[in-house]
Amino acid sequence: MFGLWQQIRGIDIPKVIFDFSSCCFLRPNAVAFLGGLARLIEARGGQATFAWDTLQSDIKGNLTQNGFLFAFGENQQGWKGNSVAYREDPSDDLESILSYLDEQWLGRGWVDINQNLKDEIIQNALEIYSNAFEHGLSDIGVFTCGQRYPNLNKLKLTVIDFGVGIPANVRHFLQDSQKLAEETLSWAFKPGKTTRSSRISGGIGLDSLKKFVKSKQGKIEVYSHDAYGLIDENQEIYQSAPTFFEGTLINITLNAM
Repeated sequence: MFGLWQQIRGIDIPKVIFDFSSCCFLRPNAVAFLGGLARLIEARGGQATFAWDTLQSDIKGNLTQNGFLFAFGENQQGWKGNSVAYREDPSDDLESILSYLDEQWLGRGWVDINQNLKDEIIQNALEIYSNAFEHGLSDIGVFTCGQRYPNLNKLKLTVIDFGVGIPANVRHFLQDSQKLAEETLSWAFKPGKTTRSSRISGGIGLDSLKKFVKSKQGKIEVYSHDAYGLIDENQEIYQSAPTFFEGTLINITLNAM
């Protein structure tokens, strides 16, 4: 996915056709990324086209279910199933996003969680969006998609923006342009740390989200600018990213019921 982004980075491409002939599986992070990449191409005056006839039937079924096909002009409405619906948020309609996280992500009985904890985690996840809108500097907003895998007892959610990334924000906020990539992410995941001053109080929500995911034996992966983070119940790893992606992609994995 990052390789595709790098191919169009900084150049104007009149037309891009996404061909799925060699694709046998699409995780929700790829769905959210492809949607954002298509909107990025369009925002630069180009045209993004999906060769739907190259999709395998099971992949097409999933992209129909989560609403991706409908978002890109196909006359096929999605349905709930095991998908957390594909979503595009070009602006910070936080009330709508809150409802989405509540109803689509944690409100469907897939995770063993009480109401108070659910509300707290949704608020913290909501701050990821708020941070992206305030400091991400992305003209196309935020993209989200998720999936429940019943056979694996896993629930996955991806939130991605194509802005300037957490490390760039932290370096600017701390006025330390030389701060290492791993240090910027480590700072962002500490309690109460924030680079913004929006209408939602607190930090960017990463510390509380981290604690919740650990308690559920889940996992968080972050790719942002030149930094990579991996957090689970046994470890916290912050390091330079294996590949550069200017925005921020956060993958959240929880154990489902």
